[in-house]
Amino acid sequence: MRVFVAIVLVSLTWLTACQENRETTRTVEMYNSSDDMIGTANLTEADAGVNVKLKLEGLEPGYHGIHIHEYPKCDAPDFKTAGNHLNPTGDQHGLMHPEGAHLGDLPNIEADADGLVDAELMLPEATLLDGKKSLLDGEGTSLVITEGQDDGVSQPGGDSGARIACGLIAKDEKKTTETPTDPTNFNEEQEE
Repeated sequence: MRVFVAIVLVSLTWLTACQENRETTRTVEMYNSSDDMIGTANLTEADAGVNVKLKLEGLEPGYHGIHIHEYPKCDAPDFKTAGNHLNPTGDQHGLMHPEGAHLGDLPNIEADADGLVDAELMLPEATLLDGKKSLLDGEGTSLVITEGQDDGVSQPGGDSGARIACGLIAKDEKKTTETPTDPTNFNEEQEE
């Protein structure tokens, strides 16, 4: 009986430890083509997918496309190292496309007259946990913002213009003691 109880306790301890290591949140630092930090995207695992909370500054006023891309690489100034939109199921691009959308397709975001973005988006069916639709599959992915709005149907990427900002969603976050100051912390307009 003691052996059985010991096995159960060890199993429960192991299962609890595994659950504690599961990624359910991630903070992504966003950088522009000059390598200046322009804000953050906080990713949170949810029942319906991954919630994306954006706080950004320094964008041109108006609408901008935003997508998850297939590689955790953000080499400025054009961020082309991020690859294409994340699309593990081979769908067409566009939230309004009848044969879409890519897993990485998100609704457009709007920068206000001061270039600020405070938005919350949902990335349906995506996960931060293991699986085919994981944002952390392989080495991870990246979050890319474009200069114009995504039209929701054009192939392959929504005709939204150049990539203007990027942030890494890397599987192994770099653990450093120093991080750049988030400029959005100083914007009273974006305080919660």
